[in-house]
Amino acid sequence: MPDTILAATAPGAAIAVAAAITTELVAEIRDRHDLWPTASAAVGRLTTGAVLFAATNLKGNERISLQIAGNGPLGTVAADSWLLDERTIAARGYARNAQVELPIDARGKFNVAGAIGEGSLHVTRSSEGGQPYVGVVPLASGEIAEDLAHYLGQSEQTPSVVALGVLANPDGIVAAGGILAQVLPGAGEAALLALERRALAMPPVTQLIAEGADAAALLRALTGEEELRSYRSIDVRFACRCSRAKVESVLLGLGAEELLALTRERELTEAVCEYCKTRYAFTSEELQQLLERN
Repeated sequence: MPDTILAATAPGAAIAVAAAITTELVAEIRDRHDLWPTASAAVGRLTTGAVLFAATNLKGNERISLQIAGNGPLGTVAADSWLLDERTIAARGYARNAQVELPIDARGKFNVAGAIGEGSLHVTRSSEGGQPYVGVVPLASGEIAEDLAHYLGQSEQTPSVVALGVLANPDGIVAAGGILAQVLPGAGEAALLALERRALAMPPVTQLIAEGADAAALLRALTGEEELRSYRSIDVRFACRCSRAKVESVLLGLGAEELLALTRERELTEAVCEYCKTRYAFTSEELQQLLERN
């Protein structure tokens, strides 16, 4: 099924909820980076979280960036998401070390927490020409969904429940998706407790998706018979913000002396985008012309 987000409110339960299917998105990232299963689960969860944040928080040309700086074997894990237009969200993600695989944990799940280790979660909201807002919190568990819920509660004072899942095997991504539910402003503690009970009673999101659930079914799995209003459907797809012009700008930032050294040391200079793995090649003549133009 196509990757989609559905967002709605359930006034009777005093919550706003968004559910995402991201199987194709995570598969694209997995293939581009040759992620091993545990790494796929970590990057897929964080990228799905970024997509859900974008669907519930962003406007216009804003962008949300999530970065986990952990001391585990994955190293840095990062994801970006932004609005391509009113009906489409784009996202990308990567792990510093893609070939990470740990034994399944005692619950029979990917040991994402072990692959991430201890560290911090950085959340950056930015827009073109605007001052970025950056929030940083210590990792609560390394399980990513819990860390994102912890961030929302601590930094944005928004009681939330986040469920994220990636079902992967050595051949690829079987299912990926997630749910982000937030208590509406003015709701009391009873609304949060009821939301947490609903979330605990839900089957894992990957189980539901693997059994054929779409985004609407994920919403219903959490909200039950509650009346849903303000439905909004958003397509999700992989995209990258890199370009040859941006790479040229980075090269120029090295300084004239460093660029001249590159033209003397090698015939071809390559730069690789860490998000999409696109290679940008520059001959020594092209670097010289770049210097002369600037």
